[in-house]
Amino acid sequence: MTEIRTPRLLLRRWYDDDLVSMADINADPQVMRWIDDGSVLDLDHTAEAIEQWEEEWDEEGFGLFAVELLASGELAGFTGLSVPEFLPEVLPAVAISWRLGSPFWGQGYASEAAQATLEFALQDRGLDRVISISRVGDDASENVIRKLGMTLERETAHPVYGYPLHVHTIDLTEFQA
Repeated sequence: MTEIRTPRLLLRRWYDDDLVSMADINADPQVMRWIDDGSVLDLDHTAEAIEQWEEEWDEEGFGLFAVELLASGELAGFTGLSVPEFLPEVLPAVAISWRLGSPFWGQGYASEAAQATLEFALQDRGLDRVISISRVGDDASENVIRKLGMTLERETAHPVYGYPLHVHTIDLTEFQA
């Protein structure tokens, strides 16, 4: 089983017990406001999403990690890697992303988890390049992206919802663990 430990976090595959906690995160309008059309997800949609994330692990050798706080065992959300099929213009590519519950914001968890995931992508999985896609105006995500050392590659629009997106990139030659 693929796991990554950071000073405060355990990044791991998904457990059945994670469903309710992740569904609570996905049901928070504050969390979901920058994702797709901003709609919240219910328990059934969260279960489908986790199933897809686990399938990506099996098919690609990478995926979205459940992010667990070492101190309490709480599920904080996810971070990980996926193929951004919704945005064909960037393919082939692997994107890093994250989603944490609002009680876990502002404590550096997203940056800590994303840094460990980026290192996993470039050093463990042998990827030469990783991108991140953020909605213009999502300053919290842009801050994490800056901390990762990623640079703006292009601005584009979401193919379904039309709002502006930033595509950031980093390659192995730019990465500093």
